[in-house]
Amino acid sequence: MDVAIGNVACVTYESGMVSIEDFPTDKGPVWIMGRKYDMKRQRMEAKRDVRSRLWMTYRKGFPNIGGTGPTTDQGWGCMLRCGQMMLAQALICRHLGRDWRWNPAQPEENYIRTLKMFLDRKDSPYSIQQIAQMGVGEGKSVGMWFGPNTVAQVLRKLVAFDSWSNMAVHVALDNTVVQEDIRKLCRVSTDAQNGRSSSTQHPPMHLTNKSAHGTCSGACADAVSPDTWRPVLIFIPLRLGLNEINAVYIRRLKRCFTLRQSLGVIGGKPNHAHYFIGFVGDELIYLDPHTTQPALTTDKWGFLQDESYHCDHACRMNTHNLDPSIALGYYCQDEADFEAWCRDIQQVIKEQDLSPMFELTEERPSHWPPFDPGQSSMDTSFEIRDEVEEDPTYDSDEEFELL
Repeated sequence: MDVAIGNVACVTYESGMVSIEDFPTDKGPVWIMGRKYDMKRQRMEAKRDVRSRLWMTYRKGFPNIGGTGPTTDQGWGCMLRCGQMMLAQALICRHLGRDWRWNPAQPEENYIRTLKMFLDRKDSPYSIQQIAQMGVGEGKSVGMWFGPNTVAQVLRKLVAFDSWSNMAVHVALDNTVVQEDIRKLCRVSTDAQNGRSSSTQHPPMHLTNKSAHGTCSGACADAVSPDTWRPVLIFIPLRLGLNEINAVYIRRLKRCFTLRQSLGVIGGKPNHAHYFIGFVGDELIYLDPHTTQPALTTDKWGFLQDESYHCDHACRMNTHNLDPSIALGYYCQDEADFEAWCRDIQQVIKEQDLSPMFELTEERPSHWPPFDPGQSSMDTSFEIRDEVEEDPTYDSDEEFELL
């Protein structure tokens, strides 16, 4: 069941009981994407942090995807929405900083510009339309459920056309993060022949010129100087068990939220995705996309009523209930931030003699093909099958839907 609180369905799964208290006071501090909050002194600060995250949910009444497709993503778009939320958090860090807080009375220009990139219309670079159509190239027809790896690959492709943000996206392959690959991706050299970044790509047909470059007005970093380091969003798709998460990884998974570069985790249960942003005690804190809202549009003056993109209450789920297929997300602003992440993540993923959550290596394994910044890891022989095939007649969203 769902418990409606204001404009959000908030539910805590614990021994079959439902709780609507977002932050308990008896389970220790709350960690939210690298920030630690003492519930006795910083409860309101933690709640404001949650409320400042962009909350993407099911929407209805948007233009047909592809002109003839669905006008709602209800029942199939939850992982796409979770991917949007993680990417939106990276863009907030990129343009506003991790400590930015939402002020509905005085919205910043870069905040509005970022939010508009996710509106449910075909000319928004990160709309449900763009993600769903780009997913066709990853073997997912419009209306099919995505897994964490698929949504990461799709977003990697779409970010390549966002010259305003000028951000790199790396999707780790085969449970391995290769540092030299990320450095090659982030260190941008200029093509002497055309004055454009050597990694510049042409947008796919369904991206218009406007959507390919966001709302860029000419001040974009379309041409960059040699040795420029681009900020990077790192996706790390993992499978931490077979049918359920291996308990040996739970402690380390929670520690992943304590790094300052953390963007959280996308995952959930089979065909029922959530965006996990932190933890308290043995519970994960998440934003739930399973609330259907009308598609948002601007009024005739261009004003954007953005309240429906922020929720007042976080939800909680016992860590042991997490499906083993997840994707970690991290954002590194510059090279020094990336080097610090490489150092700190080593201490997180390893614990005594237990197997690490994933490998962090300096060089690409010798049996791998050469690194190609424009190639999807799903195009190689090392494809990660992180999505369990489900009965197409079964929709695990149905039981929890709030209309």
